[in-house]
Amino acid sequence: MTITFITGANKGLGRETARRLIELGHTVLVGARDPERGARAAAALGARFVRIDVTDDASVAAAAADVADHEGLIDVLVNNAGVHGPFGDPTGLTGTDALSVFDVNIAGVVRTTTAFLPLLRRSSDPVIVNVSSGMGLLAYTHDPARPESSVVAPLYTASKAALTMLTTQYAKALPDVRVNAADPGYTATDLNGNSGPQTVTEGTDAIVGLATEKPGAGSGRFVDRTGEISWS
Repeated sequence: MTITFITGANKGLGRETARRLIELGHTVLVGARDPERGARAAAALGARFVRIDVTDDASVAAAAADVADHEGLIDVLVNNAGVHGPFGDPTGLTGTDALSVFDVNIAGVVRTTTAFLPLLRRSSDPVIVNVSSGMGLLAYTHDPARPESSVVAPLYTASKAALTMLTTQYAKALPDVRVNAADPGYTATDLNGNSGPQTVTEGTDAIVGLATEKPGAGSGRFVDRTGEISWS
């Protein structure tokens, strides 16, 4: 049975990913920062809750130790936790704003990946799925025909651009682990005030697809719900 750990899984894309993977037979560990919300989501889904704050080294280490004690390994890590930061005019942005967004969207992925790699390497087919965004692609944000081009979100877009590069670097450095990134697309979630035209189920198609691929599938790819896309 495939054991999957998902960060930020108490709502939105993370929760829907958990629901769908459980339906497909995965044992899912719901990772969330808020104990009450996380436990409630896990109970509703039929999953196990593991508290994790991806901005806190001790919390991430404790989460990995908890999984080591209970499951012993994981097969799939879904780095889903993310924040959007300030939108619009960047005039008032501060270094603290930038550090807050990157602490979750980039440093959080690094912390969690480092802590869970030993558990992944106990799997016969270890997989990492980083939930990125087309908002981090230069081609998309410069194409007036795409919705990404009309949004001004300096820190979110920069962090997702960094995450796509981080994914390719991990894929090169970890030949024993399949590491890919997913673009959910413009999906109605709390992150955008539920303004996206896609349902949360549609938004998880790429994530679920990468989490359920057969052994030997490629690494270092960027995938949306229609297939592989360019990193540019």
